[in-house]
Amino acid sequence: MNPLDQSPDQFSSFPPLQFIAFPPTPNPNPSPNYNHNPNPIPNDPTETQFQPQNPNPTSANHLLSFSVPKKRRRGRPQRKAASFHVPPLPNIILNGNNGILPSSSSTTTSISAPSIRHNVENPNYSSRAVPDISDEIIVINKESTAEALIALSSGFPADSLTEEEIDAGVVPVVGGIEQVNFILIRNHIIAKWRENVSTWITKEMFIDAIPKHCHTLLDSAYNYLVSHGYINFGVAPAIKEKIPAEPNKVNVIVIGAGLAGLAAARQLIRFGFKVTVLEARKRAGGRVYTKKMEGGNRVSAAADLGGSVLTGTLGNPLGIMARQLGHPLHKVRDKCPLYSLDGRPVDPDMDMKVETAFNRLLDKASKLRQLMGEVSVDVSLGAALETFRQVYGDAVNAEEINLFNWHLANLEYANAGLISKLSLAFWDQDDPYDMGGDHCFMPGGNGRLVQALAENVPILYEKTVHTIRYGSDGVQVIAGSQVFEGEMALCTVPLGVLKSGSIKFMPELPQRKLDGIKRLGFGLLNKVAMLFPHVFWGTELDTFGHLSDDPSRRGEFFLFYSYATVAGGPLLIALVAGEAAHKFESMPPTDAVTRVIQILKGIYEPQGINVPEPIQTVCTRWGGDPFSLGSYSNVAVGASGDDYDILAESVGDGRLCFAGEATTRRYPATMHGAFLTGLREAANMAHYANARALRMKVDRSPSKNAHSCASLLADLFREPDLEFGSFSVIFAQKNADPKSAAILRVTFSEPRKKSHEGKLDQQHSNKLLFQQLQSHFNQRQQFHVYTLLSRQQTLELREVRGGDEMRLNYLCEKLGVKLVGRKGLGSTADSVIASIKAERGNRKPASTALALRSGTSKLKTGNLKRKVVRKAKIVRNSNGLAAAVNSNLVNGKVSEETRMSVETGTTDQLLLDTLGSGQNQGDLLKQ
Repeated sequence: MNPLDQSPDQFSSFPPLQFIAFPPTPNPNPSPNYNHNPNPIPNDPTETQFQPQNPNPTSANHLLSFSVPKKRRRGRPQRKAASFHVPPLPNIILNGNNGILPSSSSTTTSISAPSIRHNVENPNYSSRAVPDISDEIIVINKESTAEALIALSSGFPADSLTEEEIDAGVVPVVGGIEQVNFILIRNHIIAKWRENVSTWITKEMFIDAIPKHCHTLLDSAYNYLVSHGYINFGVAPAIKEKIPAEPNKVNVIVIGAGLAGLAAARQLIRFGFKVTVLEARKRAGGRVYTKKMEGGNRVSAAADLGGSVLTGTLGNPLGIMARQLGHPLHKVRDKCPLYSLDGRPVDPDMDMKVETAFNRLLDKASKLRQLMGEVSVDVSLGAALETFRQVYGDAVNAEEINLFNWHLANLEYANAGLISKLSLAFWDQDDPYDMGGDHCFMPGGNGRLVQALAENVPILYEKTVHTIRYGSDGVQVIAGSQVFEGEMALCTVPLGVLKSGSIKFMPELPQRKLDGIKRLGFGLLNKVAMLFPHVFWGTELDTFGHLSDDPSRRGEFFLFYSYATVAGGPLLIALVAGEAAHKFESMPPTDAVTRVIQILKGIYEPQGINVPEPIQTVCTRWGGDPFSLGSYSNVAVGASGDDYDILAESVGDGRLCFAGEATTRRYPATMHGAFLTGLREAANMAHYANARALRMKVDRSPSKNAHSCASLLADLFREPDLEFGSFSVIFAQKNADPKSAAILRVTFSEPRKKSHEGKLDQQHSNKLLFQQLQSHFNQRQQFHVYTLLSRQQTLELREVRGGDEMRLNYLCEKLGVKLVGRKGLGSTADSVIASIKAERGNRKPASTALALRSGTSKLKTGNLKRKVVRKAKIVRNSNGLAAAVNSNLVNGKVSEETRMSVETGTTDQLLLDTLGSGQNQGDLLKQ
């Protein structure tokens, strides 16, 4: 169920953006494929609003303005649109040596044109002064500001990288000129695809527009945008053609055929995965449901009983799909008159007075939470508003109180929750990410989008999942008596279903995720859809409201939507929000319809307009629907936006992922939010599958890859995620689960004492073997042992006081772990290593100086080593050959469990295996 957000406000939380672009040098060989939108769809709000006109790019004072709605006014637009101006991107100055200098005169500076174009404007310029072109900011075209705004509407910062981009390693080094150029290329690709979203845009289209030295960045930007679903997604024929005829990757199970599940399924199929979608209902769409209502005389209409309004079309992926399908959207008009209990129109002056007072109280509540700090997390928005209303004496007479309550109902509609349960601190935490542009209806209903997404997707209906098993070998999803097996699963069930516990997870979900599920709110919105013989309410408006004198019923039929212009027939829908929505669940449908008709007669009959009986009516019961158990999520008291991120976290090393509107902190409670999470998880699942494929490749040929695995591990530890004393840790940054696997390395660095070595030399006749071992130990001034821990255990280990010896004692005595060599880590560690490697991508390792963290130190004495590690010694066996002790470090002591003949491998391999017997360390993660 999708709340509305119609009121125009602007990108008020974004910092000022300034980008001054200079004209590029003429391209003598323009690419013939690099075209501009040849077939734009006329009169489409998503198209006309989506392409801001190019301002004068050389004018630093030129400002662009457009509106972004706020959650506080979703049911009704703000009367007077506030204007937010977006200047071009933050400035930088390039000095003569191409260094980046801050501006001393203002917060916005500009790129010096001569530093970029001097060899074009002055052909006699000395070659010695020409800077390295790889250190220059590239100029693609004059549209950099407009392209940055389009990227902004897609969720990208106009002048920086997202955390996801950094995690994906899209640039070798974060910061600097390469990052700036990457952003320019990224924005350019997005903008070009948005010109014609019905095409499949290729990398070759940009070859001539991007300087050759930046083609690596072009590859990185293009691959990232395609794999993460920012371009080339949807249902256009050119995109459907890219779906492979046969799957070539592993089997994936998607639970739920809502927008999130369908988006993920289509993307995964295009990636080559074999996908099976399990849906409990008899239809696809989930909480997006368009029902065909019909009566006599061929009267019919398409009624959206669930998600209905596309909230913002600037960058909205559902708006893009509508363009692909050739369906122009209908803008929801701003006019929304209110009517009092007796049907009279509310006095405009009083209406304006109360609305202004209401918004002022919301502003005061916002300031209050800033003053309260963390305490505001445990305070409700309702308590703050009521306190301020009484203090400031707003809404004093009966009519004003009814108006005030109407605005509260509108707020509860926007959040699908009672204001008494909404968090004062975070109820509107997603406002900074609201998509700009008009709010629109889809002619014919949103079911058209669902139908297009479900086309050729293998969906098994009436499969109610009750158990999900996940582990290192894959997943099992059980529906009834049927068991579906796969390598991975994606769970897209609503938050209400997760809260109910009707699906059993084996093993149980991490406590962190269970707590997030419990903290987040899941509210309710219901509707009464009525098909009439004709339109009696007029077609000049799309919304109107009705007041109530009972605060507990303020949300009962408080807002009406007219779908007559888009549904194909005379359809009117009344909304029920807040406390009234819960009471509505048990109200007989006939009573509900009777009450609505009374309200309509009270409004229109005094105007001399007859209100006919409806031909057909439908009352929703989303709270009682066992497959939704509510409408959409909100931030309840005690919760925060972090909980959306927690719900989005995968479990089981990427075997089980989660999507849906309650897994996105940016776009919760929206249809497009659900859709975007499906694309997000398709990218994540592909990442996990690739990492596992890498691990399997290593496992299948261990003899050939043992050295490369050891080298890979050494490379990863050059940039540890944690480092303290002689301990360092690496883990997958994307998985924030405290129970997720981490690899701990302990470094020992005491050189052998010469006196001891000489004594050994005198004891053994096999001097050649001894000399080889002695040389190796002398050259190798440090060696490493490893173990697998959980991230939480590594953090606890870091906090142990008393130095490395106390940490080692804690590690062995408290945690009871075994320190082993590289081979002793087992396949579980291989999976972790592969995941980390895939996550870090091609990032350049930091320099030695950067790698050293403050407060770190190596062991300065040999005490620890002498206590823990016994040097490999040579003993004479019955055949006169020498053997080395394979010492396992168990509980801080050396146990001579096995002996390895030096004839079985090289001394390099000997030392690699000296500290490990090959035991799998996966059990440690269960502690």
